[in-house]
Amino acid sequence: MKYVDEFRDPVKAKWLNQEISTLIDQLGVTEQNPLQLMEFCGGHTHTIFRYGIGQMLPKGIELVHGPGCPVCVLPMGRVDDCVALAELPEVIFTTFGDAMRVPGSRKSLLQAKADGADVRMVYSPLDALALAKKNPQREVIFFALGFETTMPSTALTVLQAESEHVTNFSLFCNHITTVPTIKAILDSPDMQIDGFLAPGHVSMVVGERPFDFVARHYGKPIVITGFEPLDILQAIWMLLKQLHEKRTDVENQYARIVSPGGNEPGLEAISKVFELREYFEWRGLGSIDHSGIKMRDAYAAYDAERKFAVPNIKIADPKSCQCGEVLKGVIRPWECKVFGTSCTPETPMGALMVSSEGACAAYYNFGDLDELIQRRQSDKVLDV
Repeated sequence: MKYVDEFRDPVKAKWLNQEISTLIDQLGVTEQNPLQLMEFCGGHTHTIFRYGIGQMLPKGIELVHGPGCPVCVLPMGRVDDCVALAELPEVIFTTFGDAMRVPGSRKSLLQAKADGADVRMVYSPLDALALAKKNPQREVIFFALGFETTMPSTALTVLQAESEHVTNFSLFCNHITTVPTIKAILDSPDMQIDGFLAPGHVSMVVGERPFDFVARHYGKPIVITGFEPLDILQAIWMLLKQLHEKRTDVENQYARIVSPGGNEPGLEAISKVFELREYFEWRGLGSIDHSGIKMRDAYAAYDAERKFAVPNIKIADPKSCQCGEVLKGVIRPWECKVFGTSCTPETPMGALMVSSEGACAAYYNFGDLDELIQRRQSDKVLDV
């Protein structure tokens, strides 16, 4: 297949779903004790909801939504750091659009912009570099965030800034890594995942090998997956086939994009500019060792955390917001007590309701909101 509509073919989807149902029957899985499959990436979550994949799958499969949304896992304190940098009078603060409305303890970047801070939305770090060249009297900071998917473009922009001797450009680096996060999920005592849908865009950069530990050390099947409906369904079928055959392998459903070794030039740029942090704080997951990156000493001149005073204060989420439990897969978004009432896309209390890859946003935009709230209320009555 080479055209996008082929990956949305309902006839092929129906056939795959029948094959999935056959495997579920052969595995003897029931609705009362379902298989739990985690799609790590928020892009997968939105595909699942947009095309109703969750509703068409047999009852023996439960899809668990992972923490693969880089905006969603950013702790509130780092948002406050962004606002503090943006409010410096000499700074033009640049960011991707989905980070503009993530709430900090005082305000979001969008609110800081409304209050007079020079915050600008860009589509790439190169846009931020172009702003720095046009405004040599101002300091331009790029809010660098994302998993390995966006690291190469950030690293290459720093190298270009160095080659062009642009000195008024820097990064507020919040890039995060995938593998330590999956390991933290697998080590969690309250999490029982039977298989993983690995993120396709991350794998495009890092390749297949970094996920070997999931199959080898934890005995869990994992399939690298694309983002169209048939990609998701085929990957679920591949996971079930591994379970049925009692295999635990890393398989690549997304071979049209992902090569075994990943993107070598991109990985070289990442290695040249960045190094692992000792630890990084995640919203809802706490501190995870080696799960973030920072700039190497050789590129300290482009590091906003070294050029400017950053508060770097840890701040807990509001008690009523249960983003942490949702990110860990402990509860579903609609089970959060403020979902769809106090917390909506217009008045978000947590990042999961804001980001284009957030699980709460997927439930809110594509689910039956009234039914979900009624289910939450029914569960409260049963708990009593």
